[in-house]
Amino acid sequence: MPKIKFTKTELKNQQDAQKQFERFLPTLQLKKQQLQMEVRQSADALEANLEAQKELEKELAVCIAFFGDDSVSDLISSNVEIREVVTGTANIAGINIPTFDHVEFAPEDIDLMATDWYVDDAVSALKSAASLREAYKILQEQYDLLAAELRTTSQRVNLFEKVKIPECRENIRRIGIFLGDMNTSAVARCKIAKQKAEERAS
Repeated sequence: MPKIKFTKTELKNQQDAQKQFERFLPTLQLKKQQLQMEVRQSADALEANLEAQKELEKELAVCIAFFGDDSVSDLISSNVEIREVVTGTANIAGINIPTFDHVEFAPEDIDLMATDWYVDDAVSALKSAASLREAYKILQEQYDLLAAELRTTSQRVNLFEKVKIPECRENIRRIGIFLGDMNTSAVARCKIAKQKAEERAS
C-alpha cells in the first residue's frame, strides 16, 4: 500500500478517488458483460463456419470422384482464383473489428458447351469453400481482438473492485482515525490548559 499523508487534504483526495472509481466501475462491468456475450457469439460463429466447411468438403468429395482427368482438375482449379477479399469494420464495445463481406474471384474461363456438367458445380463448390476459409480468417481475427479486449477490461474491473476501491476505503478509515485521535488530543490539551489557567487565576 502506498504511503499516505494523514491530513484533511489527503482525506478529500482519497474520497474523491473512491467516488471516481465507483462511478467508472459500473460502465466497465457493463462493457465486460457485453464483451463476454460478443466473445461467445464470435466463438459460435467460428464453430458454425467450421461445420459449414466440413459439410462442403463432403459435397466436394463427391465431385472429386469425377476428377480422374488431370486436365479437368487443372481447368477447375484455374477458375477459382481469388482476386480480392472484401472486408469492412464494425464497432463493438468501443473497439473496431474487421468484418467479412465477400470474396471477389477472377472471371471464369469455362466453355460450358465443351466441358462436363459437373465442372461448373465443382467450380461453384470450390469458390464457396474458398469464401468460407477467408471468412474464417476474419472471424478468427474478430475473436482474438474481442478476447484480448475482454481480458483487459476484466483486469480493470478486478483492479477497481479488489484493489483501488478497497485501498481508498482503508486509507479513508486510517486517516479518519488519525484525525479523530488528533482532534481528541487537541481537545484534551485545551481542557488541561484551561484548567491550569483557572488554577493560576484562583
